[in-house]
Amino acid sequence: MSDEKRQEAMELMGKAYQLHMKGEVDGAIELYDKSLAVLPTPEAYTFRGWAKSFGRDFEGAIEDCHLAIDLDPEFGNPYNDIGAYYLELGEPEDAIPWLKMALKAKRYESYCFPHYNLGRIFEAAGQLDLARQHFGQALESNPGYALAAKALRRVQEKLTAQDPKEARTS
Repeated sequence: MSDEKRQEAMELMGKAYQLHMKGEVDGAIELYDKSLAVLPTPEAYTFRGWAKSFGRDFEGAIEDCHLAIDLDPEFGNPYNDIGAYYLELGEPEDAIPWLKMALKAKRYESYCFPHYNLGRIFEAAGQLDLARQHFGQALESNPGYALAAKALRRVQEKLTAQDPKEARTS
């Protein structure tokens, strides 16, 4: 593929992302489609899937993430996104393997998200030590991640309520 095609696809994806962030999801999906027609990229498939999730089309979003993984198995975003979509569908057991794959992806900049999502799953399941571990790792990965900080405090409070000695070890 020529550099011109890659440039055109990336420009379309950038415009799609701008619309997406403004809440103009349908227009964003159209531009992601155009970008993919010029040059299929894992980023465009992942972001189109994310846009579809705004309309609660989680099956379509998961399909797009699979297409992204097919193009680049080392790209971490679609693994985390599949896990997040399974969480939205109320299927946390199905989310876990995808979130763990996101943590192993070599091309990924946001390991805080799969850790946070795993923390949510383990907290809901009452596995508070595992939840604390993942929320803590989310914060190590991204010290400014406010949701993870709040979740970690909440889990530590629950652990302390269960066993006051826990307050001294956390």
